[in-house]
Amino acid sequence: MNDGMIRLKSILKENGYKLTPQRRATLEVLVNSQGEHMSTEEIYNEVRKAHPQIGLATVYRTMILLEELGILIKHNFEDGRYRYELSHPDEDHDHHHLICLKCGQVSEVEEDLLGSLEEIIDKKHGFKVVNHKVKFYGHCINCQ
Repeated sequence: MNDGMIRLKSILKENGYKLTPQRRATLEVLVNSQGEHMSTEEIYNEVRKAHPQIGLATVYRTMILLEELGILIKHNFEDGRYRYELSHPDEDHDHHHLICLKCGQVSEVEEDLLGSLEEIIDKKHGFKVVNHKVKFYGHCINCQ
């Protein structure tokens, strides 16, 4: 079991949940797909490759639990379905996303582009920003 799975297992245990085979299978897909933004159906299709007996409802319930525990981040990229990715405890803020309007590809921008804007907001308005979400819509290099 790698470090990521050990961390996720401990989060489940700390909250009174076990790492069931269904949860393990779902988490393995998510860990192996780091950086991707997969829908529940896409995750389910990957889980079924190794565990054909698992039902879609089980994966849905697992996704809801993992989101409630802060293990997953749920995104809405306005394409008609929610997409998920593992949360990263070392990130202060959510990272930004680039969304292609033609092919739907989602890419991550790791740099925190709004640090100086947050300082201005703090100084001018006395408002402490804790987090922000930014989505850039356009066309990826392949669709331009």
